[in-house]
Amino acid sequence: MDFSLNEEQRQFRDVVHNFVAREVKPHAAEVDETGEFNWPAVRKMGPLGLLGLEVPEEYGGAGMDAISAAIAIEELGWGCGSTALAISAHNGLALGPIVRYGSEEQKQRWLPPLATGEGKLACLSLTEPGAGSDLQGGVTTRAVREGDSWIIDGNKMWMTNASVSDLMVVLCRTDPAGGSRSLSMLLVPSDTPGITIGPAEKKMGLNGSPTHAVNFDEVRVPQENLLGEEGRGLQQTLATLDSGRVGIGALAVGLAQAAYEEAVRYAKERRAFGESIAHFQAIQWMLADAATEIDAARLMVYRAAWLKGRGERYTKEAAMAKLFATEVSERVCRNAIQIHGGYGYSREFPVERIYRDTRLMTIGEGTSEIQRLVIARFLLGL
Repeated sequence: MDFSLNEEQRQFRDVVHNFVAREVKPHAAEVDETGEFNWPAVRKMGPLGLLGLEVPEEYGGAGMDAISAAIAIEELGWGCGSTALAISAHNGLALGPIVRYGSEEQKQRWLPPLATGEGKLACLSLTEPGAGSDLQGGVTTRAVREGDSWIIDGNKMWMTNASVSDLMVVLCRTDPAGGSRSLSMLLVPSDTPGITIGPAEKKMGLNGSPTHAVNFDEVRVPQENLLGEEGRGLQQTLATLDSGRVGIGALAVGLAQAAYEEAVRYAKERRAFGESIAHFQAIQWMLADAATEIDAARLMVYRAAWLKGRGERYTKEAAMAKLFATEVSERVCRNAIQIHGGYGYSREFPVERIYRDTRLMTIGEGTSEIQRLVIARFLLGL
């Protein structure tokens, strides 16, 4: 059993870390304050492979293994939660389904520009006003065949990247009878007539990652834009979310690492009662717990990614990694603020922003409660 990264993975980690330290992290506070998407950094990510992490090289991607992809998202999370979320969603939730289920023509058309940075990003459209965790029964956005086209009508919510995308992967109801084979995925160019993207949501954190409600009003796309097999949309979505949960787990580890580093730095600098607060046992224990839990969370994320890369089933392990890593990140960020004392509650220090950013991680791509349901069903054979 080998827990070490190979040389290629270590080199890639160093390259991404240095890029994030130079192009992403210094702008994180500004991105959060202004809500402006960090296009200058994102446009430089194509040559590094960050916009097509697991896209095969023949389609313009980096062809990275799953662990390397997790490393990249972790490093981006260390730099800026907003930018990391946008890139994680682009790679795992949008390009992932095209790589796995797309036809050759779909891959040739969409993957090269999206993976190389020649165009904008891509996004996945699942959630609706009445359908969050309950996708099978709650999705009402419908797609009806008309001649050689699909006509899409409905409303989606919480679409990450909607306003900065060239392509939407949209989950629609294609069989009104319902059931597990009533949903399908469709590829919808973002500039298709009939699409209305609402204003960016005003959120607690991740303000530089645009999130929108989107309305589809008689949106027409060619029949060949069906992604994968008709009626298999639910199954394709669940598999996509397995992969996405590895990404969110990695992102949470990156956020926790950033908060931990800030806490260590502050503990060494801040003086009270004649010495640095790093000498106080209460502070030492919080830092020791943080380092221990971050290490465990990172290993769980890498294990899930390793299983994914081997082609083995990893639904339970992805849920475990996402559950543990996101809840660890929230504890670490909370304690980082506590170590900073009153300064931690001020926007003058990064831990305030990092805490707000990590709060989404236990909600998005399946809440902690849903992860526990997924895990329990595997344990109980339900």
